[in-house]
Amino acid sequence: MNALDARTVPAPPTHSADGPKAPRRPAKRGPEGLGGILAKILLLGLVDAFAVSVMIVLFLDESWTVLAVTAAVTVLINWIYLRRGGLPAKYLAPGVFFLAVFQVFVVAFTGYIAFTNYGDGHNSTKEDAIAAIQLKAQERVPDSPSYRVAVLERGGELSLLLTDPEGKAYRGDGEQPLTEVPEPARDATGKAVGLDGYTTLKLPQILAQQDAVLGMAVPVSEDPGDGTLRTADGSSAYIFQPTMDYDPATDTFTDRETGQAYRDGGQGNFVDTQGKPIDPGWKIDVGLANFAKAFTDEQLRGPLLQVALWTIAFALASVVTTFALGLFLAITFNRQDLRGRRVYRILMILPYAFPVFLSGLVWSGLMNPEFGFINQVLLGGTQIPWLTDPWVAKFSVLLVNLWLGFPYMFLVCTGALQSLPEELDEAARMDGASAWRTFRSIKLPLLLVSVAPLLISTFAFNFNNFNVIYMLTGGGPRFPDTTMNLGATDLLITMVYKVAFGGGAGRDYGLASALAILIFIIVAVISAVSFKQTKSLEEVNS
Repeated sequence: MNALDARTVPAPPTHSADGPKAPRRPAKRGPEGLGGILAKILLLGLVDAFAVSVMIVLFLDESWTVLAVTAAVTVLINWIYLRRGGLPAKYLAPGVFFLAVFQVFVVAFTGYIAFTNYGDGHNSTKEDAIAAIQLKAQERVPDSPSYRVAVLERGGELSLLLTDPEGKAYRGDGEQPLTEVPEPARDATGKAVGLDGYTTLKLPQILAQQDAVLGMAVPVSEDPGDGTLRTADGSSAYIFQPTMDYDPATDTFTDRETGQAYRDGGQGNFVDTQGKPIDPGWKIDVGLANFAKAFTDEQLRGPLLQVALWTIAFALASVVTTFALGLFLAITFNRQDLRGRRVYRILMILPYAFPVFLSGLVWSGLMNPEFGFINQVLLGGTQIPWLTDPWVAKFSVLLVNLWLGFPYMFLVCTGALQSLPEELDEAARMDGASAWRTFRSIKLPLLLVSVAPLLISTFAFNFNNFNVIYMLTGGGPRFPDTTMNLGATDLLITMVYKVAFGGGAGRDYGLASALAILIFIIVAVISAVSFKQTKSLEEVNS
């Protein structure tokens, strides 16, 4: 045996008295190691602690359905991460959880709100509405005893320390009714002036928070009908009682002065005999009423049709113009013999680098009819109503959106052109095809195969292009034939925003949710048809 053979022959296994030794297993690392297990336990402990705190709040609020869902999700998360195996679930669980919370739940909740009257004056339960009506319509009781007042503060929250004519002390605030205080600090007159854990405000401090102090209404008891205690000067308080008496047996309010009765009208309000409601109301299910209102309300039907047609036209025109300009520039700057090509490409994508809302505000200033740069400098003082005439405003919106959108199409088309084989150009030239025929018959169809899905997504984006409309024109100029705050350049998405957050008639989340569902249906149908056409395009070019 030579030296080489000696080196290649494995050493014989060592034996002990109990037999051959087993090979040593390497220590576990990563998620299955000790460190991974400890990190897993720590993270799960934090998640469980947060979940338990949430469940306690839900239990106190008696939100049993949400409590059950929260408990089930918590148990499921612990089961996924504490059991052995199931590696795909451990990676997918966070994404699925956040998808369910931020997408599925939002869509489902929007669908639910669309079938309710949720909005200003209808945002709570009937019981809360009854209590709010009793608190809202109150007047001072003529023979009310005078309560001496000291204003307390703790943690930034104000409360009143009151002393009744008999010398008993009570504390209360806008949320909690009067509670008797057994041993408060008193002054020489017997007035309660202090309480452990609270700071008693002096006159300058009371004056600094005058609105909050004078606006405080402390319930006398749990029953809103017993009235509240209010102070007009921060030193004495009087009992105020509702001017509307509620009778639970008949479910009616009665005005003490006029005797007018208000009954549940079935639409989430108490109404009089003429149908006039009193506010606030409460949230109820209204079925398809919001969808019917969108097409039957005279103040909404006409503007909705105009806004819908303009939205489709805006989205289509934006896709066509941005794609055409982006493709033209991509072809122009894709020439290999063009000097400074990289510099030109950087300049082309600069509009894409700026925030849309900032660009919208800048263009709004440039297009100002009276002192904008375009009218006063570029056009020598011409008074062109860029943002105040309906049709010119629509042109302005499309122009600004072209400025903001062509860099994206430029990047997409540049990448698509560079992926095409150069042999196509050579073969077309050999066959005698012109540059235009080569582009129209060869390059464009191949480009559309890869770019068509992006064009569909761009259409969906522009269909909901909130920023450019809201920052440039605010949706104006307004329609003259409606009382709603809607205008010629409003898209459906800005219309939904105005309906939801105040469009002249207050917030109407139910109607806004119904309009949002209509937007979803329109975009889904158009996208489905477009994707079908894209598939047929792929089959033709395959």
